[in-house]
Amino acid sequence: MIIPIADRMTKVSLRIINMVLPPQEVITNDNVTVKVDAVVYFKVIDPEKAVLNVENYKNATIQLALTTLRSVLGQSDLDDLLSKRDQINMRMRDIIKEQTEGPWGVRAILIEVKDVLLPETMQRVMAKQAEAEREKRAKIIHAHGEQQAAKTLAEAAEIMQSQPVSLQLRYLQTLVEMAGEKNSTIIPLTVDIFNAISQLKTKASGT
Repeated sequence: MIIPIADRMTKVSLRIINMVLPPQEVITNDNVTVKVDAVVYFKVIDPEKAVLNVENYKNATIQLALTTLRSVLGQSDLDDLLSKRDQINMRMRDIIKEQTEGPWGVRAILIEVKDVLLPETMQRVMAKQAEAEREKRAKIIHAHGEQQAAKTLAEAAEIMQSQPVSLQLRYLQTLVEMAGEKNSTIIPLTVDIFNAISQLKTKASGT
C-alpha cells in the first residue's frame, strides 16, 4: 500500500551491476607509479537499506571501490600486483563487501584489476632484468654441461688406461676420421709403439 503524497515508490534492480572504474594512478609500496584499470561487480540484496541508508548506492559503491583500490595497491609491491593479482582482487572484494553489505544492503561480487600500465623506464628495466635472468640460466646450463663432459672424459681416460685395447680402437677410429681429409698424412702406430715410447721416457727420466 502506498499512501499518496506521504509515500513514494522506488524500484530497485536486484540484478548484478558491473561498473568500469576510471583509470587510477597508484604508487605501490615499493614506490613505483602504475596506472590501473579495474571493474567492480555488485548487487543489491536489501532494497530497503539501499534506498534509505544511502543516497545513491551505485555512486557510493563506486567511490568506495576506488578508495579501496588505491589503498590496497598502495600497500602492495609491484611484483605482487603482477603475480598475485587474484589475491589482491579477493582482498579488495572482502573489504568492500564488509563495508557495504551490512549498512547499505549491497553485496560486492567481484572487483578485478584488468590492466596494469607501467612507465616506459620501468618496462625497460624489467626487460633488462628478464634478459639477465635468461643469460644466467644459460650460463648455469652450460656449466653443468661442461662438468658432465669433464666427468665423462675422466671416466673414459681411466678405462683406456686400464684397457690398452680400447685405446687402440679409439686410435683406429681417429685414423678413419682423418682419412676423409685429402691433405692429411697418416702415420699408423700401435699400442706396442706407445708402450715403447712410454718406457723410453721412463728410462730417460730415471737416468
